[in-house]
Amino acid sequence: MNKIFILLFSVLIVCSACSSQNYDSLTRVDVKAVDLEGNYGETEIIIDEETIIELKGIFTQVKWEPNTEVSMARLEDVLVTLFFTLDKNEPERLYEYRVWFSDNSYAEIISDHNEEGYGTLNKEAAVKLKNILLN
Repeated sequence: MNKIFILLFSVLIVCSACSSQNYDSLTRVDVKAVDLEGNYGETEIIIDEETIIELKGIFTQVKWEPNTEVSMARLEDVLVTLFFTLDKNEPERLYEYRVWFSDNSYAEIISDHNEEGYGTLNKEAAVKLKNILLN
């Protein structure tokens, strides 16, 4: 019985150590849309608390595949920078996300955060994300 308990406890520790970014400390989001010529538009800054809370919920739904190399056929639709405040006495940590929205209403995301890598979002969450980032 003890061996099973130790095994389960070890698996839980390993899984929690491998989990992706903790979005609780997200404080700001910068968004740059990409036009058809590959030019980035003006940076839109999101600091509205309600919108930040909604984005936290969306990003926790991303299914991440760490250490996955992907190549996309076109440029991303938006470049998103997430700002995390972990300690008030330290500078914010910034992570960059390139996001593609498909015609089928799902989203693909490539993160510069090593523990995340390549991720996908289901239709419902992708539509919400697109509405926030591109409207």
